[in-house]
This record gives sequence, C-alpha cells and structure tokens, in this order.
Amino acid sequence: MAGQGQERAGVSGSPLAFVISEQDRQTLDMVQAALAESRVRLAFQPVVLAQSPDRTAFWEGLVRVLDPKGRVIPARDFMPVIENTELGRLIDCAALGQALTTLARHSDVRLSVNMSARSIGYPRWMRILKKGLQTSPTIGERLILEITESSAILVPEVVTAFMDDLQREGIAFALDDFGAGYTAFRHFKDFFFDIIKIDGQFIRNIHRDPDNQVLTRALLSIARQFEMFCVAEAVETPEEAAFLQSIGMDCLQGYLFGAPSLRPAFLPEERRRRA
Repeated sequence: MAGQGQERAGVSGSPLAFVISEQDRQTLDMVQAALAESRVRLAFQPVVLAQSPDRTAFWEGLVRVLDPKGRVIPARDFMPVIENTELGRLIDCAALGQALTTLARHSDVRLSVNMSARSIGYPRWMRILKKGLQTSPTIGERLILEITESSAILVPEVVTAFMDDLQREGIAFALDDFGAGYTAFRHFKDFFFDIIKIDGQFIRNIHRDPDNQVLTRALLSIARQFEMFCVAEAVETPEEAAFLQSIGMDCLQGYLFGAPSLRPAFLPEERRRRA
C-alpha cells in the first residue's frame, strides 16, 4: 500500500506536472498583466459571401494579447488556461468593449465577437453591453455574439434564455465550431441561433475528402432546416472554396480571403499604418 501511495505521489509531483503547472501560471500572469496594461486587441478577419467572395458579409473580431514587446499572441495560446477563471470573464469584457467601440466608429461594419457561456450573467460584461448598445440605435443589429458549441451545451437553458432576451435587441447569435462539440439535438432545436459556423476540421481538403463532403452537407442541411445562415470556417484553398460554393454554402471564412489583422481594410489607410 505504501508503495502505491508513493507511486501516485510520484505521478502528481512529476517533472511534467510541474512544467505544465508552471506554464499555466506564466500564462495567467501574462494575461493579467496584459489586461492591466491595456494590451488586449481585436484582430479582424473577413467573412465573405460564398457566391460573391469580393463582398464581406461581416468581420469577426478575434481577441489577441500583446506581449510587452508588442508581439501578437493568439487566443489559442491562452484561452484554454484562463477560460474557467475570472480572467476568462475579463478577456470577454475587453473583447466586447472593443467590438462595441469599433461598431460605434464604423457605422457600415457588421462585427462578430466571441464570448463564453460562462460570461452570461457576469455583471461587468452585461454593463459593457448595455452601455455600448446605448451609443447608437444601429449597434445591436450589427453585433453578432459567437458562442462555441462546447460552451453552449454546458448550460443550454441559460444560453437559450439569454439569447431570447438579446435577440429582441436585434443582436444575432452564431454557434461557433459547429460539429466539433457535443450539442444534443434536443437542445439544438431550442437554441435558435441565427448563424452556424461549421468547424474547420470538416472543411480541410473537402474537395477531395468524401467523408468531409458528406458531413458538411449534413451540417448544411441542418442549418437549412432550422433557417440558420451557414458559414464554412478555415477555408484555405480555391479548390475548397469552389466545392463549398457548389453545395450552396452561404459564407466562407479563412486565410484564402484574409488572415486576422489588427489593421483591417475598413480602417482608413492612415489609421492602418498607425495600428
């Protein structure tokens, strides 16, 4: 028995566990410092009309952290560590605040921004939203809130009530990474998302991957059944885009049409140079 206890202690106190714990601590410290020093930004990526790729349907604002030297750190490098913490809520607040400011400054822009279902009911987030909506009567109808599938399913009843309240303000909702999570269809019928974004794992090499073709057609069919606008994520090649156009996808998003940028095309040229 003593040997088994020592073995378990050895695993929990292993060098690997220490390294992971230390990396997480450094990530938490980095994000906390970035928030304190206003080094949080949105990088904007266009979402284009599938049948007219030269036209942008809306932009997605993706949260980024700048390190002290100004280097851009993408969300994938810090969100998994902070998502379940208070810092996750504060990052959502910072992203929403910047999205609302962008919408107030650019009346011709429609913009989506990510949020976690965990931020629903977070008082500071709600205050930022209500204040931003009061800035202009058109902001609500130009704002899209994106919630990941895995986040939405955690508290489906809370998410549906939250969406119902804000959709009355004209705000649209997008289900992000559709197909990557575990949405039960008994909940899905009740969500009433306006937009579904198909996860990039189903889009890669779709022009030559029969499995991805079948799965994407199925997801698109679900979107059509529930009268939801459908976006294909992570489109990187003309061949992928051509196949998605041929099956009637509504919108396309990915590096083929533009990488996330702190200097989006809707900014005046002089401001893009300064950004």
